[in-house]
Amino acid sequence: MHLPHRTVETPVFMPVGTAGMVKAVAQDVLEGLGAEIILGNTYHLYLRPGHEAIRRMGGLHRFISWPRALLTDSGGFQVFSLSQLRKVTDEGVRFRSHLDGSSHFFTPEHSMDVQIALGADICMAFDECTEYPAGRNRAEESLRLTMAWARRSLDHFTAHRDEVVWSDELGGRTQSLFGIVQGGMYRDLRRESAERLVEMDQTGSGFGGYAIGGLSVGEPRELTMEMIAEVLPLLPSGKPRYVMGVGYPDEIEQYARMGVDMMDCVLPTRAARHGLLFTSEGRLNIKGKRYAEDQGPPDPACNCPVCQRYSRAYLRHLMQSGEALSGTLNTIHNLAYYLGIMERVRKSLHPEG
Repeated sequence: MHLPHRTVETPVFMPVGTAGMVKAVAQDVLEGLGAEIILGNTYHLYLRPGHEAIRRMGGLHRFISWPRALLTDSGGFQVFSLSQLRKVTDEGVRFRSHLDGSSHFFTPEHSMDVQIALGADICMAFDECTEYPAGRNRAEESLRLTMAWARRSLDHFTAHRDEVVWSDELGGRTQSLFGIVQGGMYRDLRRESAERLVEMDQTGSGFGGYAIGGLSVGEPRELTMEMIAEVLPLLPSGKPRYVMGVGYPDEIEQYARMGVDMMDCVLPTRAARHGLLFTSEGRLNIKGKRYAEDQGPPDPACNCPVCQRYSRAYLRHLMQSGEALSGTLNTIHNLAYYLGIMERVRKSLHPEG
């Protein structure tokens, strides 16, 4: 993917930086681990410090000192998560801030304005996510909204994307918008969503890529794979195909080999803060008493800075002591493990380099 701030090789795993940072890890460390693109969260950045403040400071790249590629979500999933604090209409979603209870209204147009102000390389269309399980009527209504909002997102984004703050300094290069496939766990609705998005792409300036949303919301893994397999062949192979919010290490490798180009997940960072490490020997709960005097590295097969320097015993000690460094070191290892999986998959798919 030749993005304004970075050329990114796929398949790629994208660490999640919710509030302008990947939790517990500094940007220079992320660069050292080989992260080419990270995520920012539109909902959280809109609420704090505010998209207009970030625009005045030169955009999200400059604000967080991240020179590589950025993707922002639309805010749709976070609003979906506020099930007790939101009201959905055809026009958009009214919701209350989880911070102070203040009322806000997100429309597809407003989501585009916020993402253009933030200035990520890739923006996402505003969508309506379906919970699991969801009945047929609920999934159909969600699909109806998502398709209408995708059209509005694309029209507004096309008219305004040149307003991004860094366009001039990068030779006029600008942002891309990805459409999002929804449809619950119904194969025919998923197909309809994908086909209609591709049709929109052919009638205007088009989407730069496509995402499959509404997965990893509680459904069995087999159903997740079924939905991905149903949709992927319908999306143009010449544009990036992104599965949102997945998954465990074996899952992301499997999805990449199926033809998925991009994935993100909070799992490696969230699990790290609770002491769960992903290793070549399986999952390791570093809080376990058996590691109290284990002088071996967290993962003998890993070359990350943590495994090269620290023992399991020390990481357990930090966890037991409640030290902030615990979350940092665990997160560095987990991200290195996830990024390493994608590097191995890329090399196996493109052995010529």
